[in-house]
Amino acid sequence: LELLERLLGLPGGNKYGVQGERKVPVLQTNNGPGLTGLMTIAAHLVRQARKEQLLGSSAEEKAVVQQWLEYRVTRVNGGSSKEDIRTILKDLNMHLEDKVYLAGNIFTLADVLMYYGLHHIMVDLTVQEKEKYLNVSRWFNHIQHYPGVRQHLPDVVFIKNRLYTNAH
Repeated sequence: LELLERLLGLPGGNKYGVQGERKVPVLQTNNGPGLTGLMTIAAHLVRQARKEQLLGSSAEEKAVVQQWLEYRVTRVNGGSSKEDIRTILKDLNMHLEDKVYLAGNIFTLADVLMYYGLHHIMVDLTVQEKEKYLNVSRWFNHIQHYPGVRQHLPDVVFIKNRLYTNAH
């Protein structure tokens, strides 16, 4: 959330904590009760920065952004086994087959939060695995080069040319 705060150009200084065994993020606000949950806090920060376009412009885009934010919270945050990770990458790879971004043709909060959620997974993939999930790799590489997104996170390297071809 602090990375998102910086990406949005917000001054920072928000106090974040976690609650429960699932480590649900909590934002302490100056006035009233704190905000709980990744999606809730992220949408609040986007509105605070007056960058509502990141939540989608049409009703359908907003729904798709919401869908991928839910996927991030329920599947990516919850998925820790090798099998979970394979399923997540397979799902994303199929979805991104004909899309530049998760919500179609526009960069949204879903891309940002999914990037942050997948970074630790993508760093550990082999070259062969990155090629197997080519659409995810293309999308991830595009997002990590989007201005302001990567910040201090290490650059994930994708080999541009194939080392092995089928031609002999």
